[in-house]
Amino acid sequence: MARILVIGDSCQDIFVYGKCERMCPDAPVPIFLPSTTRSNGGMASNVVANIMKLGVECHLLCSTEQIEKTRYVDEKTNHMFLRVDSGEENVKSVGALTEEKLAPYEMVVVSDYNKGFLREEDVKFICEHHSNVLVDTKKPLGPWYKDAKFIKINEKEFNKTKHTIDTLNNMIITLGENGCMHRGENFSVEKVEVKDMSGAGDTFLAGLAVSYLKTNDIRQAIVFANECATKVVQRRGVNVI
Repeated sequence: MARILVIGDSCQDIFVYGKCERMCPDAPVPIFLPSTTRSNGGMASNVVANIMKLGVECHLLCSTEQIEKTRYVDEKTNHMFLRVDSGEENVKSVGALTEEKLAPYEMVVVSDYNKGFLREEDVKFICEHHSNVLVDTKKPLGPWYKDAKFIKINEKEFNKTKHTIDTLNNMIITLGENGCMHRGENFSVEKVEVKDMSGAGDTFLAGLAVSYLKTNDIRQAIVFANECATKVVQRRGVNVI
């Protein structure tokens, strides 16, 4: 049975739902009244959850230190008032990676939110020592990116790092409601009511990995990944496909 290893930053996504009916009398801010809290694994953990839901065995290598992203959200409109992040200052690097850690897996997925777990040289090592690596990174792209099978990057991150890129051949650029771009071809998505974009990139990456592992056809994998992401954005919070 094929197995995937996901390496990267993990977090706990916490959604505190409540309501706001008045403004604070002593500061120009809303008074938030919490009612319910929902929590689930985010970032690399969300990628793993989606891969496993799609029927593929998956293991996670991540920091043991816990990052938390707490969002305060209006329960009626899904409007987010505030996001509070904590724990990033405690993240330790992955340490020494070896070929032996990578070898048992048919695919390695790098989910790098640039929180400190993976250094650039770690991503470079992974790409050089495994033949089937999908990378999603917030780091500016360096020469190492050419050794990845594919790089998934959103449009904003791409625009920040495009001056460092020599070739787009292994690049999949996600464009939100406009789908994504690969080798000059636009892969459009169904127009739906978007309730929450949180975690959609993780779901896209998971769908891409699973489909490409099964078909070895990147175009087919992109279409499937788009379908997966389209489903989760229609639900509140961070969701598994």
